[in-house]
Amino acid sequence: MPFPLQPDPSIAARLNDAFRDPAPAQRLKLLRREVPGRMVFTTSFGIEDQVLTHLIAASGIDVEFATLDTGRLFPETYKVWAETEKHYGIPIRPYYPEATSVENLIAAQGIDGFYSSVEARKACCGVRKLQPLVRALNGASVWITGLRADQSSHRRDMDFVSFDAERGLIKANPLLDWTRDYIAAFVAAHGVPHNALHAQGFLSIGCAPCTRAIRPGEPERAGRWWWEQGGEAECGLHVDEDGRLVRKKAA
Repeated sequence: MPFPLQPDPSIAARLNDAFRDPAPAQRLKLLRREVPGRMVFTTSFGIEDQVLTHLIAASGIDVEFATLDTGRLFPETYKVWAETEKHYGIPIRPYYPEATSVENLIAAQGIDGFYSSVEARKACCGVRKLQPLVRALNGASVWITGLRADQSSHRRDMDFVSFDAERGLIKANPLLDWTRDYIAAFVAAHGVPHNALHAQGFLSIGCAPCTRAIRPGEPERAGRWWWEQGGEAECGLHVDEDGRLVRKKAA
């Protein structure tokens, strides 16, 4: 029997347990079967998001494809966006920053003011990513993401499925236990469209001014906000109300 329309933490816990053994395609079908309502997959067109797009399209389940267009993406990202829509015959709905908010942000900190401090960078992410995300997820019961445990130490202990209390929805990470090598092999085997920048050392791709290719031996996300101390920074999309990543519950 499907869960009630309004998700809650107990639903997330039951789904998290159910996600441990099935393959990602079966996890997606389980989500759609068990949780009614609007299901949204937010893609940034990274390699794992492209695999999820392939699996969702192949499954035929009812999922909305959405992306956050910050206005500062790489040309290669727009190219793979167009290729993806054509390849799978799907619309990917963009959510853009509110114009006045962007104008006020740049007036206050300059066009590249995010380099000046962590606070300035987070303000930029807030306007360009977090505010559009609110609109993308408004009314959704499930949010699907491409997070993987091996992307960073911060993400290593995350759950397959969690309850996002701030947004009042189920958050699902169907590829959490897949490695980057496995993802890359899947892309090659199935002809999945992917960003040309990956072959140039850009393993994690965000906004153009905030992303660089990684150097040999660096972790996957070292190229994001590389000028900040400490590494493995987050933009705020995947943290709780206290600014922390939602992690696995203690056993």
